[in-house]
Amino acid sequence: MLGTCLTALAAQDLDATRYEIIVCDDGPDDATREAVERFAQRCASGRGMTVRYIPVTATQGPAGARNAGWRAARYSLIAFTDDDTIPDPHWLTAGIDALAMGADAASGMIMVPLQDAPTDYELDASGLARAEFATANAFVRRAWLAALGGFDERFTSAWREDSDLQFAMLQLGANVIRADQAVVVHPVRPARWGVSLSQQKKSQFEALLYRKHPALYRQRIDAGPPLRYYAIVGSLLCAAIAALAGQQRLASLALAVWGVLTAAFCAARLHHTRRDLTHIAEMGWTSALIPFLSIYWRLRGALRYKVFFL
Repeated sequence: MLGTCLTALAAQDLDATRYEIIVCDDGPDDATREAVERFAQRCASGRGMTVRYIPVTATQGPAGARNAGWRAARYSLIAFTDDDTIPDPHWLTAGIDALAMGADAASGMIMVPLQDAPTDYELDASGLARAEFATANAFVRRAWLAALGGFDERFTSAWREDSDLQFAMLQLGANVIRADQAVVVHPVRPARWGVSLSQQKKSQFEALLYRKHPALYRQRIDAGPPLRYYAIVGSLLCAAIAALAGQQRLASLALAVWGVLTAAFCAARLHHTRRDLTHIAEMGWTSALIPFLSIYWRLRGALRYKVFFL
């Protein structure tokens, strides 16, 4: 995926001497470094283009990696993308043109191709195409990054670190615009069975974003507490407590409510997704666990970042 992305970046319709490519690797390994260095040698001899590899060991996650990149950059405009995207040949030119109109930052268009019957994970990942500001395709003036200190490295997962930067800029009066002519294709990378369970850990960063920007969070993101999740968790807890108290009828009723709510959640996830037995089994198993994991990580984030966030 990285090789495909680098090839697309090297094929931009912009003079090779007007931009550089910086690869920031927060999971540094020799194979990646060697691959980037070989690519850099080809670009240097062919188009005179600069490609650099930066190992990032002080922190994990895209926030820290991108900070390492823009701080090492030599130019006043910074373009961000991910290693699994395919930027359009006109991507950089379109981003430069957008900022030339007086904007301080711009968010480009992200296209997520899906098969006719996607998995729940693929359908969820396609939501990136509707993101208001995502660093899979974003352009920011270096001066603004320096003024803000870059990305908040407490966002150690690929979740909400870009919204945090956007909100921080908006609060200081920055002009953040859309640049829909700057396009990247973002295929959904393969994922293991049950991947949605590990993704619930990202919920803690909702609390961090809310603590830092409560007004903008409520205005642009907040859909309210996940009531379905709370109902599922609450009904099973009620069943367990009632059973321990010897209230078998109440326990049975609460368990039935939990079963109905969980089945409805599973059915909703299957509504526009694949229906093969493997995927149905995955949806059944993960639908029983997701509400508990999501609530756990939301509450853990609220405690960790000392904010009332349900």
